[in-house]
Order: sequence, then structure tokens, then C-alpha cells
Amino acid sequence: MSKKLVLASQSPRRQAFLSQLGYEFDVLAADIDESPLANEIPADYVQRLATQKAQHCFALLSQSSDSLVIGSDTCVVCQGKILGKPKDEADCIATLTLLSGKTHQVLTAVALVADGLTVAKLVSTEVTFRTLTLAEMQRYWQTGEPQDKAGSYAIQGLAGQFITSISGSYSSVVGLPLVETKALLTQAGLTAQMPIN
Repeated sequence: MSKKLVLASQSPRRQAFLSQLGYEFDVLAADIDESPLANEIPADYVQRLATQKAQHCFALLSQSSDSLVIGSDTCVVCQGKILGKPKDEADCIATLTLLSGKTHQVLTAVALVADGLTVAKLVSTEVTFRTLTLAEMQRYWQTGEPQDKAGSYAIQGLAGQFITSISGSYSSVVGLPLVETKALLTQAGLTAQMPIN
């Protein structure tokens, strides 16, 4: 029986990366509570959410044993604090001010859930911002780009000009670590429709 791949995300960026790996897949929305638990550390938080997203969508598939579900979650961490999506312009500017001129971490977890299998991988990447002016931060907010982004920025968008260096996985910062996702799917026995190896 062939295995059916499902991505538990409506993110266009995650969909593009999974397609880049050569897989065909369906998409399901993962509607879960993304609030951190009391005293939950960032690494545990992203792994829990990635796993819960995949588990939620797997349950929606009527326990179809031929389905493999990929879930992913990303958070931006600076000085030990999880920086979520901005509530408004002031929140966005406060976040960007915190990131300005500093190195922060972007944690992304990818989880795979199948019949009898639940496994997750965590990827940590360091991103360094140049010093930003208040005017730059205000103009960036007005573009609309940071409004639904963890940490109030999108590395693949206009905010790329704020970043002086990255140490780790670019695709992980965008939202889906390619190497780790490929490894999970290979481990689960799924072959890409357009394999290069």
C-alpha cells in the first residue's frame, strides 16, 4: 500500500519547501492552541507544537494507516524569551528593537506522525541583525510583512536586508528544515516522486 503524505500547515513557504524535496502531498490546517505552557522552555515548546499539529491532522484522517503527516513549528528566541507574532505596531517595534544589533536563535521543529510512529527533530539556527533605526522599523511594519510572522520578521522577504549573518539552516528559519524533513520521510519509508539521490 502506498503511503499518502499530508502537510499539517497552510503556510505557502512550508508547502514550497516540501515540493522542493520532490514530494506530492495534501494540505490540512492544524487548528491547535499555540500558547506556551507554564515554565515551558522554547525547545520543548516548538517540538510540542510541531507534534501536536501532526497528531491533530492525523486524527482527522480517520486513522488512515497509509498516511504520513508532517507538522512543523518555528519560534524566535532572544535572551531566553519566545518572541511571537506581533499584536500591533508597538509590539512589532519592541520586538525588532530587541533583535536590533544582536544575535538571536530561531528554533524549528519538524514532526512526523504515522500509524505507530511519532518522531520529531529540532533545528537551531543563529541569526544576527544589524542595528535598525526606528524609522526603518516603522516603515517595515507599514509593508504588512511582519504582521503574521514569529519574531516580527520574514528572512525570505524584505527583512533579509536587516540580517548580517546566519549560522545554521536557512530553510529552518523560513519554516521547514529541508535536511531533517527529508531524513524523517526517508526513515518512514517514503520515496520522493522526483528523487535526486
